[in-house]
Amino acid sequence: MIGRRGFVTGLGALAALPACAEDARFTVTGAMEQGSLALGQAPAGSRVALDGRPLRVTAAGRFVFGFGPNQTTAALVTVRYPDGGGDSRSFTPTKREYDIQHVNGLPQNTVTPPKEVEARIAREAETIYLARLEDTAGDGDFLSGFDWPAPGVFSGVFGSQRIDNGVAMSPHYGVDMAAPVGTPIHAPADGTVGISADYYLDGGFTLIDHGQGVSTSYLHQSQRLVKKGQKVKRGQLIGRIGQTGRATGPHLHWAMNWFQVRLDPSRSTKTPKPQPL
Repeated sequence: MIGRRGFVTGLGALAALPACAEDARFTVTGAMEQGSLALGQAPAGSRVALDGRPLRVTAAGRFVFGFGPNQTTAALVTVRYPDGGGDSRSFTPTKREYDIQHVNGLPQNTVTPPKEVEARIAREAETIYLARLEDTAGDGDFLSGFDWPAPGVFSGVFGSQRIDNGVAMSPHYGVDMAAPVGTPIHAPADGTVGISADYYLDGGFTLIDHGQGVSTSYLHQSQRLVKKGQKVKRGQLIGRIGQTGRATGPHLHWAMNWFQVRLDPSRSTKTPKPQPL
């Protein structure tokens, strides 16, 4: 749907002009499906909002946003150009069909945690939630696409409904790479370490902030080789695959977020699958 709409930001009212898709001066690309990251390009100096929410825009006019895993509504992108004109366009993600995955053999205390660790789990979840609120500029390295952080066998896909030890759990919001303990994990793009800690469910956990609300997380590590606040470069060794936390075997659970929106990292990689072992 294309139409006239205004939105208000801290910079004042930005008027959006009606535009046909082929006439708009900005583009949005990417997988354009549920659970994927969308990449926008507008003229340098433009201001952008998503459904009225201001987005961070690079000096070159690049911006991003995420489609939720179950989003069915259109996302309205409004751009105000430096010359005063503007366009609004809406984008509806393609629907996905998610798998059901049964996982057995998990440590039962990670499927139904004892009462005495509930407070710890809640604190750790809050720490992750707060880290994913960060809206830093970053250097935009991820905009060229992510590298796979580790080799391995694809053992878990994004969005699948998990049945753990016979118990229905929340969907699996990440992709899994099964590989031997100690297999190196490398940063898939430049960023800053927001969390590096050992968590009850996630095991050895690292979160990297790539900027513009985009972060990636690395779970079940046997070793964490970076510290909170540390700058990392694409390809840098950040940890090693393990079997810590809620895991049946050695693997890396790799997750991606746009703020609190869960994303499928495999939809933003330069190649569709990780390197084989």
